[in-house]
Amino acid sequence: MLLDKEIQHDVFLGLGSNMGDRGENLNHAINRIEERIGEVVATSAFYVTEPVGFESENRFLNAVCEVKTRLRPMELLQRTQEIEKEMGRTAKSENKVYADRIIDIDLLLFDDKVYANEKLILPHPHLHERAFVLLPLAEIAGDYVHPVLHKTINQLKTELG
Repeated sequence: MLLDKEIQHDVFLGLGSNMGDRGENLNHAINRIEERIGEVVATSAFYVTEPVGFESENRFLNAVCEVKTRLRPMELLQRTQEIEKEMGRTAKSENKVYADRIIDIDLLLFDDKVYANEKLILPHPHLHERAFVLLPLAEIAGDYVHPVLHKTINQLKTELG
């Protein structure tokens, strides 16, 4: 995928936290996204959810934000990972098993593009399977059409139940 550095891209980022002051963690991440990635043009409400893929007593607070950026996909991934590290995140998983985390920033959608390499797949390959992503995403982008599944986010949310 060739992208012009001067073109502004519309991206959606999934945010999650289940450690410490979760709301403050999400707000802090959103502020850093605004400073380092681009203009945050929409943010969903914060949703309390159960952990998925691992056991924990700590429930998550999840949200989705829409950002206008000139960054390319791998630059965007690098910046989100820098923000996670600065906020205290050590690794995405431990031995390929999810664990509690102060912040998680996932790249969900990048324009209407499909992108894949060994480090990044867009749209996010599990986006359509996760209520903690679809509910906040539908709130701010319900009519957005998934570029692979060719269904709106609202349709995917309804199918998930």
